[in-house]
Amino acid sequence: MSEFIHQPVLLDKCLEGLNIKQNGIYVDGTLGGGGHSAAIVQRLGSNGLLIGIDRDGDAISAGERRLKSESPKIGSSFILIRDKHENVKQILDNLSIPLVDGFLLDLGVSSYQLDTPERGFSYRYDAPLDMRMDDRSTVSAYDVVNGYLEGDLIKIISNYGEERYVKRIVRAICKNRPIKTTLQLTQIIANAVPGGHINPGSAAMRTFQAIRIAVNEELIDLAQTIDDMTTLLKPKGRICIITFHSLEDRIVKRSFKQKADPCECSRKLPYCVCRKKPTLSIITKKPLTSDPEELALNPRAHSAKLRIAERLGEQI
Repeated sequence: MSEFIHQPVLLDKCLEGLNIKQNGIYVDGTLGGGGHSAAIVQRLGSNGLLIGIDRDGDAISAGERRLKSESPKIGSSFILIRDKHENVKQILDNLSIPLVDGFLLDLGVSSYQLDTPERGFSYRYDAPLDMRMDDRSTVSAYDVVNGYLEGDLIKIISNYGEERYVKRIVRAICKNRPIKTTLQLTQIIANAVPGGHINPGSAAMRTFQAIRIAVNEELIDLAQTIDDMTTLLKPKGRICIITFHSLEDRIVKRSFKQKADPCECSRKLPYCVCRKKPTLSIITKKPLTSDPEELALNPRAHSAKLRIAERLGEQI
């Protein structure tokens, strides 16, 4: 089994973007192996707190090991919770924490999950079709591939994978059911699309991405999560979100923009009458990306985009 040891993506830009206060409270909503969290903890003072959230039990275990080994304040400056970041409002309420100084989300699948064959995330390894980020979930990739109606699969792969040959792929999937393993599915996709054997990874990558998003419901509540995090930020608090594909990035961009400019009045009016006030200021007019040095060390950072926004209001 692989381990959560990969370098966190856009680490320095995230740390700068969070504008960390020594005694602040920060939430890493996608703990992973704890790389971002460990770097945050190292910058906190004795009264600072890091809350790490992840639905993956392996991530919680690995994150705890890393934080304990790297933190100079073992056990006193972080709390790890196995849950979905979509539940952040309830999580903070349970901890009696009304507001925090910053949120970080590193969306998408982790390198550990991709590199652990038995998790079934990658089209490169032979494994049972799984793709669950939380192994307590009752729906796996096997259920989606073999149980969903043809029309539903077309919508999933078209919307979440933006795959050109979606209808060919879905027809092939339905024809070859039951499909039990990742390599079976990869071969079916390669047979279904023109030139699939020349470049078997491209269509498979998009199809696997789409199925994974559907299994884990990754995009359904993202906009609402950003809404919740905005209301849970202290004035001048920051929210940093890393995305890896256009679907996520569009949601984040749209959410930030709506909160920075919520007015719904006609542009023909001389002044605003809806009285909707902005709650966020966008720090990154364009998303931040990895520099060449990071890309050389971590090619998976190639598609990463970081957007940062700040809560408006007087600093507490």
